[in-house]
Amino acid sequence: MSERKKLVAGNWKMNGSLAANQALVQALRQGVGQPACDVAVCPPSVYLGQLQQLLAGQTAIALGAQDLSQHEGGAFTGDVSATMLKDFGVRYAIVGHSERRQHQGETDLQVALKVRRALAAGITPIVCVGETLREREEGLTEFIVKRQLSAVLHLNGHAINETVVAYEPVWAIGTGQTATPAQAQSVHAVLRAQLRAAGAQAEHVRILYGGSMNAGNAAELLAQPDIDGGLIGGAALKAPDFLTIVAAAA
Repeated sequence: MSERKKLVAGNWKMNGSLAANQALVQALRQGVGQPACDVAVCPPSVYLGQLQQLLAGQTAIALGAQDLSQHEGGAFTGDVSATMLKDFGVRYAIVGHSERRQHQGETDLQVALKVRRALAAGITPIVCVGETLREREEGLTEFIVKRQLSAVLHLNGHAINETVVAYEPVWAIGTGQTATPAQAQSVHAVLRAQLRAAGAQAEHVRILYGGSMNAGNAAELLAQPDIDGGLIGGAALKAPDFLTIVAAAA
């Protein structure tokens, strides 16, 4: 039986307002209790200060960021460094999300550099890998996810033990489509085998599923042997749904 403690992380994407955030966090704090899994919320960076205050005085919900710079500091307008995030009590940072790979043109190397920055600052990176629908249809799923993880392994070596990996099939993000539990499990098993082959403590590294996990399908997905939690999009913006997933992870 796995001893990995599950992690449920909410990716709010570009959503939220001061009022909406306050209402959502209040509902989460009231309903979360003492969860048996780790829980994190990742708001847009402009709200990190607000969330740090809203989450003060409790330990059930950790604060995460949606991205960080590959640079330490300097003339990089619009970027936010790992040390800045650390100032706000950030514990996790999503790195290499498919939307950033797609819209901002992030490369495997940039993702690997960001992982290194996060680790150096004591922030746990949630490293995203995943294939598009076309890549899946062409039978390239395994090739794509292994290539994406390989870059991170190559640059970060055994520090990979301090990371979280998230498999997010691009074709299942925000589309309502979800990989079947068997489809998701097979890719998670491939990633764990790759970690093992690279000399990582593969049984120690958590691998989350991030493709439209919701209150209805979470329990079945989380029952798979290599699925160690979820990176939650839309359902993270609704307290009852997010809390249902947290309960399923227990």
